[in-house]
Amino acid sequence: MTISAKLLFVDDEPDIQELIRQKFRKQLRQGQYQFIFALNGIEALEKISEHTDLDLVITDMNMPGMDGLTLLSKLKELNPTFKTIVISAGGMENIQKAMNAGAFDFLVKPINLQDLELTIKKTLEFVYQNQTNKQKLQQAEEQLIQSEKMSALGLLVASVAHEINNPVGYISINLKYAAEYVTNILQLLNLYQKEFPYPGEKIEKKIHEIELEYLIEDLPKIFASMQHGTECIRDLSSSLRMFARSDTQTKIAFNLHEGIDNTLLILKHRLKANEHRPMIEVIRDYGELPLVECYPGQLNQVLMNLLSNAIDALEESNHNLSFSEIQMNPNRISISTHLSEDQNWALIHIQDNGVGIPSEAMEKIFEHLFTSKPVGQGTGLGLSISRQIIVEKHGGKLWCKSDPGKVTEFVIELPI
Repeated sequence: MTISAKLLFVDDEPDIQELIRQKFRKQLRQGQYQFIFALNGIEALEKISEHTDLDLVITDMNMPGMDGLTLLSKLKELNPTFKTIVISAGGMENIQKAMNAGAFDFLVKPINLQDLELTIKKTLEFVYQNQTNKQKLQQAEEQLIQSEKMSALGLLVASVAHEINNPVGYISINLKYAAEYVTNILQLLNLYQKEFPYPGEKIEKKIHEIELEYLIEDLPKIFASMQHGTECIRDLSSSLRMFARSDTQTKIAFNLHEGIDNTLLILKHRLKANEHRPMIEVIRDYGELPLVECYPGQLNQVLMNLLSNAIDALEESNHNLSFSEIQMNPNRISISTHLSEDQNWALIHIQDNGVGIPSEAMEKIFEHLFTSKPVGQGTGLGLSISRQIIVEKHGGKLWCKSDPGKVTEFVIELPI
C-alpha cells in the first residue's frame, strides 16, 4: 500500500495501543499508517473533530461513557460514507446490531492481529476505490458540463456571427462602391481645377476653409481604414465560429495552425500593450503538419487554456517591475509545431518566459481542482480538463516542463 492512511482506534483497554503499535510498526515506520487512539466514544468524537481527514474508524463495542453502537449512530450523522470496523466480545447478536447500524466489517475478541491487518487492508482498498470512482464521476460530470457549455457557446456565437456578418457585408460592399464614387468625383474635381484654374473668390475661400488639398489626400486613406476595420470584424467573427464549433460527435480533419491562430486572435486584447507593460510578443514557428483527425471545439478549448495560463504567468512575472524593466526583457510566448521523428505524432509546443512552475507543484498541476493561482482567479479545472481532452478523447499526450523563475513549456502530442 502506497497511500498514507489515518486510522482512529477506539478501545478502553490501554494495552491495546502498544499491541497495535508493535503489530504495525513496519507500516508506521514507512508512513503507510497513522494511528489515532481514543478510550471511548466521547473521546473518539473529539478526535474526529480534530482529524477531519480520517480514512477509517476501528471501534470496540463495549466501552464506558459511550459504547460502540452509539458511536456508530453519531458517525452516521457526521458522515454517512464513513467506514467502520467493529470489534466485539459479545457474540453475534452485538455484531448483527453493529452491522445493521452501518458497520462495514467486524472482528471478534480476542483480536487476531493477522485478521485485523487483512480487514484493515480490505476496508481501505474499498475506501480508496470509492474515492477514485467518485472523483472520476465528478470529473466526467464536469467534462460533460464543460462540453455542454462549449456546445451552447458554439450555437450562440454562430447566431451572433451570422447577425454580425450581414451588416458587415453591407458595409464592406458599399464601402467599395463609395470609394469608387469618391475617386470619380475627385478625378472630376481635378479636371475642373485644370480647366478652370480661377474659379472665383467665393470658391477659393471655400477651398481654403475645407483644406481641399488635404481632404483629397486623406479621403482615400479613410476609406481604406474603414475597409480594414470591416475585414477585422469579419475575421474575428470567423475565428469565434471556428473556436466554439460544437462538432463533438465525430472527429474531423482539422488544421492545427488555424486553431492556434484563431485562439490567438480571440486573445488579442490580452496580448496588447497597456499602461503597465509593453505588448506580449508571440513568436510562431510552424512546421509542416497534415490535417489531424480531432474534435476541433475541444482542442481549441485546450489551446485557450494553455495560452491563457501563459499570459497569466507573464502578468505574474511583471509584478513590481516597471514598464522599462519589462521592455528590457520582453514578455514572450513561443509557439512551435512539428512532426515526431516517426511521423506518427503532431506536436505543439507552447512556451512562456514567465515565473515558471515550482518543483513541488509540477507533480500536481494536472490534478483535479489543483491551482497555484490566488483565490478567485483559478478553478483548478483548466489543466485537468485539458489533459482529459487530449489523453482520453484524442489518445494523445499532454505534459509540461519548467525552469522555475524562467520558462514553462507545455507540449501537446496528437496522433496523426
